Amino acid sequence: MQIANIIVDVPTMQTNSPYSYLVPKDLQSSLSKGMRVVVPFGKGNRKIEGFVVGIEPLTNQDPAKLKEISSIMDFEPVLDEELLDLSKWLADKTYAFRISCLLTMLPNVMKAKYAKAVKKNHPLTNQALNQKVSDNLMTPFDDKHFTEKELNQLILMQKKGDVEIEYVVKNEAKSKVELAIQNQINDFSGVRKHLKTNASAQHHLLDFLEKHPKKKLVQKKIIEKDGISPSAIKAFFNKGWINKTQVEKYRNPYKHKLVRDHPKRLTPEQEKAVLEIDQAIKKKKPETFLIEGVTGSGKTEIYLQNIQTALNDGRQALMLVPEIALTPQMVNRVKNRFGNQVAIIHSGLSNGERYDEWRRIRDGNAKVVVGARSAVFAPLQNIGIIILDEEHDTSYKQDENPRYHTRDVAIWRSKYHHCPVVLGSATPSLESRARAGKGVYHFIRLTKRVNQQQLPEVEIVDMTKEVAKSGDIFSEELLQAINEKLTKHEQVVLMLNRRGFSSFMMCRDCGYVLMCPNCDISLTMHLDSHTMKCHYCGFEEPIPNVCPKCHSHNIRYFGTGTEKVEQELAKILPQARILRMDVDTTKRKGAHERILNEFGEQKADILLGTQMIAKGLDFPNVTLVGVLNADTGLDLPDFRASERTFDLLTQVAGRAGRADKAGKVIIQTFNPEHYAIQLVKKQDYETFYKKEMKLRHLAGYAPYYFTVKLTVSSTKEQQAAGKSYEILKYLKTQLSHKTMILGPTPRPIARIKNRYYYQIIIKYKVDKKLSPALKQILQSSQQEARKGLRIAIDSEPVNFM
Repeated sequence: MQIANIIVDVPTMQTNSPYSYLVPKDLQSSLSKGMRVVVPFGKGNRKIEGFVVGIEPLTNQDPAKLKEISSIMDFEPVLDEELLDLSKWLADKTYAFRISCLLTMLPNVMKAKYAKAVKKNHPLTNQALNQKVSDNLMTPFDDKHFTEKELNQLILMQKKGDVEIEYVVKNEAKSKVELAIQNQINDFSGVRKHLKTNASAQHHLLDFLEKHPKKKLVQKKIIEKDGISPSAIKAFFNKGWINKTQVEKYRNPYKHKLVRDHPKRLTPEQEKAVLEIDQAIKKKKPETFLIEGVTGSGKTEIYLQNIQTALNDGRQALMLVPEIALTPQMVNRVKNRFGNQVAIIHSGLSNGERYDEWRRIRDGNAKVVVGARSAVFAPLQNIGIIILDEEHDTSYKQDENPRYHTRDVAIWRSKYHHCPVVLGSATPSLESRARAGKGVYHFIRLTKRVNQQQLPEVEIVDMTKEVAKSGDIFSEELLQAINEKLTKHEQVVLMLNRRGFSSFMMCRDCGYVLMCPNCDISLTMHLDSHTMKCHYCGFEEPIPNVCPKCHSHNIRYFGTGTEKVEQELAKILPQARILRMDVDTTKRKGAHERILNEFGEQKADILLGTQMIAKGLDFPNVTLVGVLNADTGLDLPDFRASERTFDLLTQVAGRAGRADKAGKVIIQTFNPEHYAIQLVKKQDYETFYKKEMKLRHLAGYAPYYFTVKLTVSSTKEQQAAGKSYEILKYLKTQLSHKTMILGPTPRPIARIKNRYYYQIIIKYKVDKKLSPALKQILQSSQQEARKGLRIAIDSEPVNFM
């Protein structure tokens, strides 16, 4: 007899220790590690999903005390040995439960859905229910199938033993199918004699079948592309000369025609970088490289040539990009270089498309994977290189459990596969740059643009002097520069880090600001939907005509959003064609790509957007970049505020003058002397790095200290505050005296979606007692969850808001 060790999916009783289940005889030959199974759990034997993490012979345990696996959900493992090992490491590293790590690695469509179902144990006296309820677990127990009265009757029947109500585990993952025909003819010349000489459509079909005697032929495809007649197919089917069957159809998320892209000639700096990384690929060294290259220095071409080296070596490549907005142009370049070997994984795909891409990767049909954060778990078997482009980007850190950083997972996988990791950015994170400085990472610098063009000229405009002259949206310098570019038929990119029409509404008589009823944040005006919206919880209400407090009509809208800028631009420059790119205009599938394609085809003069337009976009006709409000993130209560501002401004400045035409950047700011803004003028990352490191050292922040953020939340503020002080008391008894504990304090935005948040920050260099203490808090958090309290542990947080 065999037992299987299974990590089960029980939200309120999670554990990292597997449960032992007996393997039924009929499953012993087919069950493997990495498969998902359905198992009975708890006193009521509720059916739940689990992952098989080990199979071993039954030795010391009493089989009578063990429950049996009910069924298998997969015919082959969905996670291989590497990803099972990775889940164990990830749970330990991120203070998460292993089940959440295992589920994170799979496409959403493969996450099991639970539903209640009812079956009868014998014929029921209630005739209506007897007809509705089957004697197997196939009748859903819900208000779509039964009235409220019937549901109550069934609950009473369950208590008497007449019926059983159980949870059923549904596997939502399905492949798409289409109709195909298959030849059944052996004697083609004999059939040809039966056909009338003028039945040309049937002769055409017969010839086609003779060329493909054993192939399953997709009916729609042969009708449209090969001119096969539907009536001929019907006639052949009626005579038994063909069979009809279903074949799997791959959902291809990439609809573009491939345009072959050939390797570019490298600059000496690029060539040196490619050679160094190639050496690590060929020698199978798990080395981490950091490429710090100015915008336009050709980092992407380095990645592509290194990927080719890995493919030539018979290995695979994993390339990660931070956001979906970056993906269309990057995917085009990689697809055009490597063709159908490329698979794409990002949140913009439908569930079916993601599932099909995941299977292509697992089955070895894709050799190169390009995607956002979740693609780091792609089931590649033989990785030769892993690349993180724009490695500084905060979207590489997951906000929900498990709170992993993509860079850490990439480095773990590189050690498993003995391959290099390449981190690339014009503005590396201070943590990565510090590791490169200490020799932990191999450091490569690219100081020149590939076309030998100078970096764009950057002009800083002091808006404190401009407000009186031209208002707080556009300075005279910026408007003049936009007009010049429009006259020359060149393009302009304008960035504003706020969507919506205005940032808040205030009554000028009583000072009332319209707030979200669920969050401690003001509502933002959106003219396109005529609503006031909360960007945190999604609450919206109509735009008021009078003040809700004093009923005054003297309402004013303060601040500027992308909608308002678009409206103002249209008034000032009626001849300009404007495209807006923000969360509101890119909600629909494919919207990012459509907007970028229109701009690339020069169907618009100005691309106006939020920070999603700052990185990775490469348009040769863009010669002017304008930043309308450089200060937005500068004064946030976060020690990384200056770093993020410098990163964002440097990245968006890099969109100008990327081809033969010189570029110009105009940055509007109310803080013109701030070092983060001044250093963008020269795109001087190294000076910024040195200055910021001194400040971090003085304040005791990363990378000089490790950081953990503990967040306690509840619908009752007193409960959240009380529990956070209880945790503080516990931590003080457990941790080293050298470890610093800050807080608890309410989060900067203390209430979101009617939950109150308190946070504790732990700063430490070495503390062996920290991990056991945090694991104890994690374990006890499950009991607290039943009382409505949530406790989140975030190791190395990137966001303190």
